[in-house]
Amino acid sequence: MTPDSHQLPDKASPGQNPQPPSETTERVTELIHRVAKKDRQAFALLYQATAPKLLGTVVRILKDRGWAEDVLQDSYLKIWQKAEQFDYGKSSPITWLVSIARNSAIDELRKHPVGRTTTSDELDEMAGRQATAQEQLEDQRAENQLNHCIDQLEKDRQDMVRLAYLNGWSREELASQFEQPVNTVKTWLHRALKQIKRCLES
Repeated sequence: MTPDSHQLPDKASPGQNPQPPSETTERVTELIHRVAKKDRQAFALLYQATAPKLLGTVVRILKDRGWAEDVLQDSYLKIWQKAEQFDYGKSSPITWLVSIARNSAIDELRKHPVGRTTTSDELDEMAGRQATAQEQLEDQRAENQLNHCIDQLEKDRQDMVRLAYLNGWSREELASQFEQPVNTVKTWLHRALKQIKRCLES
């Protein structure tokens, strides 16, 4: 039994419904366990307690508030479906929730690397500088090949490369997001780029 998107609580923003002090780790864990039993009231409480934090994560990745809010809704549907998979022994409840939202956002970024929407004005501008069919085909092939090579990396490395080079994240931001030292992030990116280069040249 999965709630429809219109049955989800109202879209949250960082300034709305801040997580109250009483919402401890234990409380969030309890709510996740109740959601695993398909408790809709617990699901609403979980959303109210954690949505602002998750939305902040998604906005940082997508740089578009409306897009991020849509992805947040999809993230909570996944949380509803996967709640029984949460293991307190492996991660904190917030880390687990944030990872679902982050992965959803990165998946969206991979599908739409230049953004989800284009306005009519932008379409008019594009028409004036539209590339030839041959150039478009070559660009698409290059993009497909690049995505293929990135997909050969380990999952964390894939996410890190896309955030760094498609979304312009700094090494410090990546270190915070992936909970690794900055020097480790630099090393991972260096190795990932060498692997991608070898893949593109093969």
